[in-house]
Amino acid sequence: MSTDRPENNEVEQLRKTLANLEMRISRIESHLGLATVPHHTDDAETSNRPNEIKSGESLEFQVGLYWFAKAGITALIIGIIFLLLQPFGSINPFFAPILGYFVGILIMVLSWGIRRVSPMISSYLKGGGLLVFYFSTLRFHYFTNNSAIASSSIEILLLIGVTALSFVTTIKAGSVYLTGLSLTFGYCSALASNSFQIFIVTVLVLLSLSVYLSVNKGWHSLPIYSLILTYFSQLNWSLNNPVFGGEIRVNVSNYESVIAVLGWAIIFSVNSYLRKQPNEESGNVVTGAVLNSVIGYGTFFTLTAISFPDRLFVSNLLAALTFLTLAVVFWLKEKSRFQTFFYAMTGYVALSAAIISQFRMPDFFVWLCWQSLLVVSTAVLFRSKFIVVANFVIYLMIFLSYLLFGGKVNIASISFGIVALLSARVLNWQKHRLDLKTEKMRNAYLVSAFFIIPYALYNAMPEGYIGISWLGVAVVYYIVSLVLKNMKYRWMAFGTFLITAVYLLIAGTTRLSGTYRILSFLLLGIVLLFISYLYGRRKIGGSAFKNLDSDRNK
Repeated sequence: MSTDRPENNEVEQLRKTLANLEMRISRIESHLGLATVPHHTDDAETSNRPNEIKSGESLEFQVGLYWFAKAGITALIIGIIFLLLQPFGSINPFFAPILGYFVGILIMVLSWGIRRVSPMISSYLKGGGLLVFYFSTLRFHYFTNNSAIASSSIEILLLIGVTALSFVTTIKAGSVYLTGLSLTFGYCSALASNSFQIFIVTVLVLLSLSVYLSVNKGWHSLPIYSLILTYFSQLNWSLNNPVFGGEIRVNVSNYESVIAVLGWAIIFSVNSYLRKQPNEESGNVVTGAVLNSVIGYGTFFTLTAISFPDRLFVSNLLAALTFLTLAVVFWLKEKSRFQTFFYAMTGYVALSAAIISQFRMPDFFVWLCWQSLLVVSTAVLFRSKFIVVANFVIYLMIFLSYLLFGGKVNIASISFGIVALLSARVLNWQKHRLDLKTEKMRNAYLVSAFFIIPYALYNAMPEGYIGISWLGVAVVYYIVSLVLKNMKYRWMAFGTFLITAVYLLIAGTTRLSGTYRILSFLLLGIVLLFISYLYGRRKIGGSAFKNLDSDRNK
């Protein structure tokens, strides 16, 4: 009696049907030349994958298989290019480029023929074939005294056509590296043009295309490469295109070519803005922001300073507005930390450059000082401790530069102390937004004000008024401590009282005239006695001074 169940027979029949169907699909794929999807991961199948180095492979095998292939194809392509560079004597000028096309076709056919045996070498050969095609097209007009095509316009059209064909091929192949090669062809075509309009439009299309491919295909390194080529091409164009034989000299005839640099920065930022994981700032995202900020603004400032020095103020204001807007956009969209930081700091640098270009020394130091208060305020908006720390270091550098290069210190230098006090108040007022769990930065600003204000008054005031002005500062500190119920300002008042007393003991007995000497000591005595009286009332009554040290965020 059979023990087979009907259910078992049905399952077995289903397995046979699926196996038969899979075999038929494999035959169809093989007949059409389609790549089959591997179902197993044994050594025979994984060894055909390009650029995949398995941990079990020896160093000898890796060098022999991968690096020799790269080196061999590179040497082959270089040899072919050198062949195409030959003058060929009196032979028809069309011979060299047509020979290049013929060799390029052979390379592409070979690449297609070995695509299954060695996908890696096939990919390298495809890139080499595309390079030979492009170089052969250049050979119609360049690298020879006897051009096959004398018209540069026709040559540019051919270059653009080859570049477009290369893009179609590489994007269809799904290779980010070969697409990067196509980008290189495109930028070379833009530089080969003698028209500024063609150059700008070509670069615009290429950079936008790289952003599109990054957003839709996940090729996040492509826009970074395109951005580098964009800024390099802009500089090369502005230096009279030495890549294509121009004599190096500044050649910026219109202001729009400089403004275009800010446009490149905005277009590149779209790549990060539209990425699919907006809350994750990967290495490519941070690298892109750094390059866009440093190289972008560096290129913009260089071109403006060399070609349009009379527009430095307006240009840098425009750059500051551009990069600060990018910082705000990324903060509002995803609470970005790194992109916001780099774009914001670049905007501040541009604003500093605008101030320096507009005001004379030492006046611009004072304006830079007040700018640091703006930076602290925006740091609160961005919740960025990085900006706060960086701004404090820059603030100190500005003050030291003012002391070293600003000449005689005048009354305007008191701005550094006032800005330090206001910055400390802003940080204390909005410390919950910055998540500052310590008072280090705030104390640093207060300590700076404590030393800077007396120093500024010492250098700016007449000798007879130095002690009196210090006494006034100490009184202000003490009043602020009462209003804000903040002990830090009271200690600043005590310290200022102390240095005032020491100064009067030294200068009042040796250098001050009778009137100023008497007035200074009388005022110091009255103020100190009055403060002592207030502390006596606090000890007896205490109600008026209750919670004096509560340190409220007012």
